[in-house]
Amino acid sequence: MKQILAAIAGVVALTGVACAGQAPVALVEDVQGKVTGAEFMDYVVPGQVIKLGAGGSITLGYMKSCWRETISGIGTVIVGTEQSSVHLAEFKAGKVPCDSGLSEHIGQEVGESAATVVRSLRDEPGRGASLVLHGVSPVVAVSERGKLVVDRLDAKGEHYELDLAGAPFVHGKFYDFAKANIALKPGGTYSMKLNAKSVAFVVDADAAAGPGPVISRLVSLR
Repeated sequence: MKQILAAIAGVVALTGVACAGQAPVALVEDVQGKVTGAEFMDYVVPGQVIKLGAGGSITLGYMKSCWRETISGIGTVIVGTEQSSVHLAEFKAGKVPCDSGLSEHIGQEVGESAATVVRSLRDEPGRGASLVLHGVSPVVAVSERGKLVVDRLDAKGEHYELDLAGAPFVHGKFYDFAKANIALKPGGTYSMKLNAKSVAFVVDADAAAGPGPVISRLVSLR
């Protein structure tokens, strides 16, 4: 018995080491019922273990593979790099439109390099913006408050200034343009700035309206 307990403890310890310091690979887009190991709008990393109880369900959006999973019922989920390993629970999944380079933007420090991209885009709209959104209403991940400024770079006249102080946030750190009834133009090139942080992106010509999958419309200003 002691050997079995020691083996289990070793597996748990190794899982913890595997998770430590790794970049996020997926976002928890929805949680219902009893779920432990992850919360709504958490980023998750490879090796992370999520347990579902009776009536529990979780939706994970994988940022590199654009693989979106809804897992429900009693069981265990182990986060992978592009999809999950699921034990016992029911599993439904499929591809959704997203930028497969999204994970590289999450947690990435932006500053002068991003500002340089924005300046170049003003001169050559449509070039240099590495992030493509597949929804017209972005979900913006932020770590601070201030005035969020959005400008259309390839056409004049579209400009937004949003005061995030006191604004409604999802899970305290995500601002959803869909909830504010703001839609950008499909095919447009934009810059987004919050205090000293900025990012440039393109809205896909076939971008969907409304509150679609978060990984289809996620922007990080953290």
